[in-house]
Amino acid sequence: MITTIISNSKRGSPVLRHLKWLCTAPSLLVPPEHADGQSALLHDLPLAHWLPADWPERLAAIAGRADRLVTLEAAARRRLGHYFEALYACLLQDLLGWDVIARNLPVREGGRTLGELDFLVRNPRTGQVEHHEIAIKFYLGCRAAGDGAARWYGPNSRDRLDLKAGRLLGHQARLSELPATRSTLARLGLPLPDCARVWMPGYLFYPREQRLAPPADVAANHLRGYWARAASMAPDEMVNAVPLEKPHWIGPWQQAEAPDSALAVGLAERIAAGGVPRLFVRLRQSPERGDWREVERFFLVPERWPQQAS
Repeated sequence: MITTIISNSKRGSPVLRHLKWLCTAPSLLVPPEHADGQSALLHDLPLAHWLPADWPERLAAIAGRADRLVTLEAAARRRLGHYFEALYACLLQDLLGWDVIARNLPVREGGRTLGELDFLVRNPRTGQVEHHEIAIKFYLGCRAAGDGAARWYGPNSRDRLDLKAGRLLGHQARLSELPATRSTLARLGLPLPDCARVWMPGYLFYPREQRLAPPADVAANHLRGYWARAASMAPDEMVNAVPLEKPHWIGPWQQAEAPDSALAVGLAERIAAGGVPRLFVRLRQSPERGDWREVERFFLVPERWPQQAS
């Protein structure tokens, strides 16, 4: 069940936390380079380059608007990716004042769908039209049973970092270069983009029981957590741990009440018995404010993961 994301003065606004996190979160991916050493794609979050000096205050005002909260709450009840895109659109339009020309624009050729342009936007500071491809991802690293090579899987192990990165950089971000895309934009009277940007924030979770180097194509400043087999977690290791539901995987978690460690222990036992992987955060009480705030996050997985996809 998805908990409400409507602002609560005692807990702080989850929407505001999510928006703030998106303004500063680093991308997981480092795009490939041309032979001349220049990045083939502009991968940095555009917001990081164009944030106004008073952006925290502006965000608080945006998050306090009832109409905006209703829109974002509706998006939060759908897929995490859909909510992420809604937050991104909110930041582009309401914080930066960028013109979102098109969203999720399908590109078809001969009755076949080639893909969708996530965002086509106009940057008023440069006058350029930009094609943005975005995703938010959470991957857990482990060594393959056969060759011992590192593999990075989503909680649902059908999702893999190398496959997603290849598609995002090699296909989705290149859609705006295709003749079919240019024909589609011309037919709709929309401008051609001057550049493409790719942004994929998220976390990499490293195995607790073994050392694993980060992937070569991942940014050095990426956000990190750890993962463990649920059966290996002693009850005292679940003290002050709280399971996170989507959409609260985005941004740091905080709450007013003390964590229910017994709930976390029971959930860990169910995962160990064959349940699906779950994301937890460990909380620490703030001496200044008295609320409980995230200090680390981790996944617990069943024994057969990643061979058993959720």
